[in-house]
Amino acid sequence: MVTLMRPLAWLGLAALAALTLSVALGSVLLSPGEILAALRGQGSPLSETLILDLRLPRTLSAFAVGGLLAVAGALMQVLLRNPLADPYVLGLSGGASVGALAAMLAGLGGALVSGSAFAGALLSTLLVFGLAHGPGGWTPSRLLLTGVVVAAGWGAVITLMLAVTPADRLPGMLYWLMGDLSYARTPWPPLLLLLAVCLLVVPLGRSLNVLARGPLQAAALGVPVRRLEWGIYLAASGLTAMAVTTAGSIGFVGLVVPHMLRLVLGNDQRLILPACALAGGTLLVLADTLARTAIAPEQLPVGVITALLGVPTFLYLLYRSQ
Repeated sequence: MVTLMRPLAWLGLAALAALTLSVALGSVLLSPGEILAALRGQGSPLSETLILDLRLPRTLSAFAVGGLLAVAGALMQVLLRNPLADPYVLGLSGGASVGALAAMLAGLGGALVSGSAFAGALLSTLLVFGLAHGPGGWTPSRLLLTGVVVAAGWGAVITLMLAVTPADRLPGMLYWLMGDLSYARTPWPPLLLLLAVCLLVVPLGRSLNVLARGPLQAAALGVPVRRLEWGIYLAASGLTAMAVTTAGSIGFVGLVVPHMLRLVLGNDQRLILPACALAGGTLLVLADTLARTAIAPEQLPVGVITALLGVPTFLYLLYRSQ
């Protein structure tokens, strides 16, 4: 247990430092003392507005979304037994994007766009699972192939919608597709979901370790394989749907973070899953901080930053694994 807690403690400290840095940096630089005073309600009106109304909600949303994507990616890799699986491999991002873009095209905004994105992700989940369920049930390879085909279909629909969208609405749609935390103002739903799923999944770490070696071995050791696979699929789908609903499609976090942690910490799911929550959140907080400050006062989509960081990192990880 001590061996498991030590890396989590270090990751927790890194997450706290990233959160503090994100809240402090911006058009107005704030010291740690000013941040603490504002959190206690004793700061200046300007600092309290900057921290409590603007920076802290966005920072917590970034941490929650990064943790959701990293945990979902780790679960997908166990479910499909494929190290290249990520949260979007089964088409959830495409379904959510179609739902959100349809709401924007209809002139809706705010909560209606988020609700439409969540409905689209749910529809994609049901569609993939229904199509992948053959006469003998579904297998990881059938589920993966079905997800790839459905994702390609959603991509065609997205292209068609962008082609017929009026020019004045295109920038908002494109920013959403690239991943954008500018309008993330309610961090508590994704944070609570991340905490709830970690509390539910981490105790199943031993069963997940066995399942990662193959369903036959897991069944021989008494693991309820089918029920566990259903649970993993639903949990990963829910995490991904919430992440996409909150911040749009942010790539590479769910793919790179589990790989990176497995190289350092091994493949024990009891450690990997909470470590993914902390490391994924930390990575996205730092990426969002860079997106806000790199060309200030303009802001970059955070998905651009994660892609620029993720591509060389993943290539390096592949080189290391060879």
